[in-house]
Amino acid sequence: MSVLVFGKTGQVAQELWSAHPEYIYLGRDDADLSNPETCAEAIKTLKPSAVINAAAYTAVDRAEEEEELALLINAKAPEAMAKACAALSVPFIHISTDYVFDGTGKDAQSPDKPTAPVNAYGQTKLAGETAIRNSGVKYAILRTSWVFSAHGSNFAKSMLRLSESRSELGIVADQIGGPTPAADIASTCALLARNLKTSGTYHFSGAPDVSWADFAREIFAQAGRDVTVTDIKTADYPTPAKRPLNSRLDCASLMSDFGVIRPSWKHGLAEVLKELK
Repeated sequence: MSVLVFGKTGQVAQELWSAHPEYIYLGRDDADLSNPETCAEAIKTLKPSAVINAAAYTAVDRAEEEEELALLINAKAPEAMAKACAALSVPFIHISTDYVFDGTGKDAQSPDKPTAPVNAYGQTKLAGETAIRNSGVKYAILRTSWVFSAHGSNFAKSMLRLSESRSELGIVADQIGGPTPAADIASTCALLARNLKTSGTYHFSGAPDVSWADFAREIFAQAGRDVTVTDIKTADYPTPAKRPLNSRLDCASLMSDFGVIRPSWKHGLAEVLKELK
């Protein structure tokens, strides 16, 4: 099976490469997502049997000032990819985010819950989803949350870095979600690429749901770092982009359609810490 992956250095793409070095990987030098037509041309030229888009503009705060660039990368490029896939009748797997929701309530959010992003990043990701659905391609949109791995920039690595110089940290405790190992996202994308029969939007996140503060406590506990975590509120840590308080995702349809269960993020964290050592 010839699978084309957009993204080469991101967290999910690197995990995909570890498991599937036989896939074709395109980085910025090969297909610049800020120039969507190069993405479509790559698909037309390579004629893969499936495409996974593991690339995105993910600088949530910077997107407030660079919304036009974020829209190009998160919406216009996936639209061009999807249309090229539709022309070849090949499935398109696209990674999206819990940020398409407003984060109200305390229940796990199902894929059919009305969307209402509260920041520019979420708005551009939602625009990408809409464009894919309207393209005519057979697609799987995989919304996920709180991605971490041994690669790139993420919360787990930031906490480890801060623990080298800090013995106390105030961490947000009123945002709740499921930390998700990038390795599990990668394996799910590969599964979808092999088995997609009909289009759908799915949710996938690690279990159990926790606050950022409790996630930090587990990171320090597993890493053997003596750091005291103090719970703070989102309002006490203002950021340029508003964050949703509820990032819980209902992943039941992914289980019923593909047999994929929510991974244990604690187990995933142990594997990441082992890799970092």
